[in-house]
Amino acid sequence: MSHFRPILVAHDVTEQQWRVIRVLSEAGQLDATELADKASILAPSLTRMIRSLEERGFITKHKDEADGRRVLLQITPAGEAIVEDVMPESLKVYADIGVRFGAERVDQLLDMLEELAALKLDNGSVGDE
Repeated sequence: MSHFRPILVAHDVTEQQWRVIRVLSEAGQLDATELADKASILAPSLTRMIRSLEERGFITKHKDEADGRRVLLQITPAGEAIVEDVMPESLKVYADIGVRFGAERVDQLLDMLEELAALKLDNGSVGDE
């Protein structure tokens, strides 16, 4: 993240806010539980962040017409503008990492991180397997 922080700071967005905005940009509408999972953010942190992002005009929330108890979150044009501003700079960083670390190694690392994230750990710890 040290490569990306200066980009996010320049756009006045935190790392967690960026993950939320980016996930909503890619996924469209999500409820808070889905968003927390996809953005790897704890629910209490997301609750505060939703309020802040909504106040800044980056996201909107509304009740699901099919299930009135469910609140759906969606990115706004202002949120999309942040993605459009940050993404080219972010892609340059990824390209530089690919050149310096090797594109194949980056792909392997990302695959392994996805596998790790998908593990269902018992009791919150890694067991002997």
